[in-house]
Amino acid sequence: MILLDTNALMMPVECNVRLFAELDRLGFDETDCLVPRSVLAELDKLSAGAGAEATAASVGRDLADRCSVREAAADYADDAVVELAGDDDVTHAVTNDAPLRRRLLDRGVPVISLRGRNKLAITQP
Repeated sequence: MILLDTNALMMPVECNVRLFAELDRLGFDETDCLVPRSVLAELDKLSAGAGAEATAASVGRDLADRCSVREAAADYADDAVVELAGDDDVTHAVTNDAPLRRRLLDRGVPVISLRGRNKLAITQP
């Protein structure tokens, strides 16, 4: 499973990244994507606002409907991502958030993030 955080789902609007096409290019299947429930809550909250961030969150929320959803004990989205990254079936995480990326790499989880303008690349721990 590939774990997606909030900003990964907002990348299509914010960074002009074709998220699922890029994951496919890297050899992943979009049916293997996983989102913590707290990420959905964060996207819902952000999409209720106005402006570019709200638009990106709304698109991200629609994209999240293509993913499996999993509960985590942590309420904060980044903590939920780190928690679920420890699950045996999670092989990679997608984020562009530098502090979260460091936390995941420190836990031994490969991270997929933006490289260049609109391409994703894998960073190994």
